[in-house]
Amino acid sequence: MALRPVMVNIKALDPSAVGRFWAEALGWSAYSPGVTTYVGPAGGLVWPDPVFVGIDVVPVPEPRTSAKNRVHLDLATTSAAHQAELVARLKSLGATPADVGQGEVPWMVLADPEGNEFCVLEPRAIYRDTGPIAAVVVDCADPRAMARFWDEAMDWTLHEVSDDQAVLRSAKGAGPYLEFLRTPDVKTVPDRVHLDLLPYPGDDKAAEVARLRALGATDLDLGQGDVPWTCLADPEGHEFCVLDPS
Repeated sequence: MALRPVMVNIKALDPSAVGRFWAEALGWSAYSPGVTTYVGPAGGLVWPDPVFVGIDVVPVPEPRTSAKNRVHLDLATTSAAHQAELVARLKSLGATPADVGQGEVPWMVLADPEGNEFCVLEPRAIYRDTGPIAAVVVDCADPRAMARFWDEAMDWTLHEVSDDQAVLRSAKGAGPYLEFLRTPDVKTVPDRVHLDLLPYPGDDKAAEVARLRALGATDLDLGQGDVPWTCLADPEGHEFCVLDPS
């Protein structure tokens, strides 16, 4: 049994506008198969994408609070010129500079039109083959504990674990990384951004959810009601959903 991350879920007051922003930002396309806006590689909707982790922008009535998101995206660049060009283009699309206490760093911290932080990284060799999303980054208190949980929760490969960070990536060696970074701040509110996981065809979703609970996940009530997905939280309270394979 195994799970794979298939989407980064972003809550938004205006999912169409936020979806269009991320489609333009990544050079992908925005698709609206239902009430949400899915952002994935251009060329037609393929879900789940066999390589990339898509973005699903979901409508919610509540505006974002001032609390910094504990999950964000890092975008890859190939050169200093590409980084500068991408930052300028993102600002023209509605991104704004964000101060999360980063100080003097070689990457640029921005926020999308509804205030969700993300980073445009300087060129790094490790991200040369990830596609536009270099990594999904999660703030945490204990990267080693997160590595233990998420390494068992998913079928991705654990590449690195230390007191400061844990790094996983698809066993196929393609697409973005999932990184847990140790930070001093504490989670105080539900996040606007989380991962959606999907069982493989033929696997039993209920059995997967039971397995996650045995690993330390807890049930989460976000007011979702009777839905085909299951909302859970990892041992540090990061929300995630297990989708129904059907």
